[in-house]
Amino acid sequence: MFSPKTFDFLIKNRLANSKEWFHEHKSIYDEYVLKPLTELASALGPAIEAMDGKIVTVPKINKVISRIYRDTRFSNDKSLYRESMWLSFKRDKKAFPHYPEFFVAFSPQMFSYGCGYYWAKPETMKCMRNLIENGVPEFKKALKAYENQSVFTIDGEYYKRTKYPDYPDNIRKWLDNKNICFIHYSDDFSLVFSDSLADTLKDDLRLMKPIYDFLILAETKAEGILV
Repeated sequence: MFSPKTFDFLIKNRLANSKEWFHEHKSIYDEYVLKPLTELASALGPAIEAMDGKIVTVPKINKVISRIYRDTRFSNDKSLYRESMWLSFKRDKKAFPHYPEFFVAFSPQMFSYGCGYYWAKPETMKCMRNLIENGVPEFKKALKAYENQSVFTIDGEYYKRTKYPDYPDNIRKWLDNKNICFIHYSDDFSLVFSDSLADTLKDDLRLMKPIYDFLILAETKAEGILV
C-alpha cells in the first residue's frame, strides 16, 4: 500500500540526485515505491486484460511500471531520478508503438489516471475525425460513455481556431484536439493511501472502455490494420 513514505522518498531522492544516496536507501524504494506499484499493477491487470486482451499487464519495470531513472540524453534537465512514477497499460510497444493506453500516475503533488495518448500521430487524429464526421456507431458509444460519467475530462492540445464551426461544442472537443486523452486529476491522497484504491481505479477505468475501443478503431484505421 502507498503511504506518505512513498512520496517522501521520491522527493528526497530527487533532491539528493545521487547514485550513492539512491543505493544507500534502495530498500526504502523497494518497500514504499516499487512494492505498492507492483501490487497495484497486479490488482489492475485482470480488469485491463478484460478490456483488451492484447494489452501488456506484466507488473514489472519497463513493462507496466515506469523506471525511476531518467533518460537525460535529449533533455536539458540532467536530474538522475524521477519524482513521479506511473503504470502504463498498453499493447506491446514494438508491435503497436503509438497505440492508446490506460495509465495511473503518482507524484508528490498529485495523482492522475485515465485513458488515451501521451502523443497521438497526426494520421491517427485524422482518422478519428473522419470516423466522427461519418457518424460511426463506435463514436456514438464513446460519446455517450463520456457524457454519462463525471470522473474524466478531455485533455489535450486544441487548435486555436476551430476547423469545425458547424458542430456542437461537445463534438468539437474531439474534432479540434491535436492529441486526445481522458484524465482525472486529484490532490486528495486519501484515496491513494486507502485499501479501496485498486477497486476505485478498476471501476473508473472501466467507464473508458467504449472510448478506448473507439481510439483503437481510429488507430487501426490509421495503421491500415483490419480490426
